[in-house]
Amino acid sequence: MFTGIVQGRGTILAAEDHAGGRRLQLELPTDARGSIEIGASIAVAGVCLTVVAAENHRVDFDVIAESLRLTTLGSLRAGDSVNIERAARFGAEIGGHLLSGHVSGVATLVDRHHSAEEVMLRLRLPGPLAPYVFPKGFIAIDGVSLTIGRVESGEFTVHLIPETLRRTTLDSVKVGALLNIELDAMTQAVVDTVTRVLEQRSSSE
Repeated sequence: MFTGIVQGRGTILAAEDHAGGRRLQLELPTDARGSIEIGASIAVAGVCLTVVAAENHRVDFDVIAESLRLTTLGSLRAGDSVNIERAARFGAEIGGHLLSGHVSGVATLVDRHHSAEEVMLRLRLPGPLAPYVFPKGFIAIDGVSLTIGRVESGEFTVHLIPETLRRTTLDSVKVGALLNIELDAMTQAVVDTVTRVLEQRSSSE
């Protein structure tokens, strides 16, 4: 499990495609370093990946075809920066919201607005994800836990404070960029349950 509180930006050192997937090697940011065992889970741009090799501050992951299809990991190249979060530890403070690292889909950044205190991002969701996004709800964008602002016509906004911009890759994303989205699991469960109950009532009338 993860919390969406990104520990820093990692750097892609190598990205090699092979039959059925690709191998990523990256250098971890300072706050995410420490004892890393083979088999450990790390969120890379919001995607839960399993460590297959580790040496010093460098870690390797194998990304399967399904993960490449559902996320932006297939477009990563050497030199790219990615948000990194180590798996949450039992008893640790949950500063964001609970995440699995199982990306729901990819959204498109359609607008970016700067002000003196914050940056506003507006994103367009794939149609199937729209019913699960509500104002003041939770969402993870490239692994960053954020509160949803305005929601309208399949698009939503989030507001980024300076600390989020300093610590994550969201400070540099440009209009047109694709970003990994993980929906809030509790919201999904409630929406699916209510929808199922209403459908059952409608069919019995």
